[in-house]
Amino acid sequence: MRRIHVGNALSAFGLGFTVPYLYVYVAQVRGLGAMTAGFVLAVFAVAALIVLPFAGRAIVRRGPLPVLLAALVAAALGALSLGLAGSTDAVLLSAAALGAGQAVMQPALATMIVDCSSADTRSRAFATQFFLQNLGLGMGGLIGGHLVDTTRVSSFTLLFSVEAAIFLLLVGVMATVRMPHSPRMEDAPARSAKGSWKQLLGNRAMVQLCVLGFVLFFACYGQFESGLSAYGVEAAGISTSALGTALAANTLMIVVAQFAVLKFVERSRRSRVIAAVGLIWAVAWVAAGYAGLGHGSREMATAAFVSTYALFGLGEAMLSPTVAPLVADLAPEGMAGQYNSAFALVKQLALAVGPAVGGPLGASLPTPYVVTFLAFSLGISVLALRLGRRLTPVQDRPWLARTRVVARGGAPAQSLTA
Repeated sequence: MRRIHVGNALSAFGLGFTVPYLYVYVAQVRGLGAMTAGFVLAVFAVAALIVLPFAGRAIVRRGPLPVLLAALVAAALGALSLGLAGSTDAVLLSAAALGAGQAVMQPALATMIVDCSSADTRSRAFATQFFLQNLGLGMGGLIGGHLVDTTRVSSFTLLFSVEAAIFLLLVGVMATVRMPHSPRMEDAPARSAKGSWKQLLGNRAMVQLCVLGFVLFFACYGQFESGLSAYGVEAAGISTSALGTALAANTLMIVVAQFAVLKFVERSRRSRVIAAVGLIWAVAWVAAGYAGLGHGSREMATAAFVSTYALFGLGEAMLSPTVAPLVADLAPEGMAGQYNSAFALVKQLALAVGPAVGGPLGASLPTPYVVTFLAFSLGISVLALRLGRRLTPVQDRPWLARTRVVARGGAPAQSLTA
């Protein structure tokens, strides 16, 4: 598990090391223009959407470790070639390899966490993963920003070469992992072990969780660097430095609150924790509305906007030990890879659609933007409570597995008639 967490931290570090500077690198340093730079960012999303449906089946058949090693090698080759690419075709192909590799790392690492944890330790394991991911992203962006120089192509070549070296180092670290057979939740649905999308879509609780996950990522993560930032600059008059402070507040809240909220989350119903996150994010959107639509001072608007990002961070800290373990506990024996990949695919779809919708709306229609995403946040609470009625007692309250034996079976009785 320690090696897996090192893998999570290093992969996040590599991502934060280069992705914030991709646009500048392609558009200005390589002189390929803004349109090509936009295509590169789109290629990242498209590559993920293409490979993730196949990644789940590969994880089920081959195991998460071989798939992770292949993804790391692909990402290393993509990063190295991206640092050397000088033409549009070379940049796009390199970005596709890097994006595909990074996308597959997520479900592979998540499945390894499932296989190395039990019902007792899974929430804490995923909380640690999320903590280290944010720490890695922040440190990567900070260090990468000090290495780049827009007047020298060689500084970016060095940047991408270091990222490739990090991925190859991670290959060496992860190759030493010996995967145990994972214990499963006693009442997870036990159907055919053969992976198929038809079987997954037949799990109505998982389908509801995927719908809920789409709304979660669309209404929060999909707005961070697009709609919400556009809204802050255009409607609230937030400076770029204040926007940076808001992003830092989000990361700081996650780092500070992650383990503080863990005991509360571990002793609460998962469905109610997610519902509480929806309410917290609703308050965050109210604060955002005050920042852009209120009549207070510039200082009050900035404080409200920073609070918005901090409240989002609090919700994220509550979700990390809740949603990912729930995906694992809904998966039948041997199907965690398929379920993790499906949920990662939903996340990528939300992250692709969220900025496309939120960016123009936040910049040009601030009031409808805030009202729309306030409604989405309240919708999260409704969807979470509905999901709770379809979960088995141990899936919703995993601590029950330590106090009583629950027979393995399908969905709870009320879901069979729903």
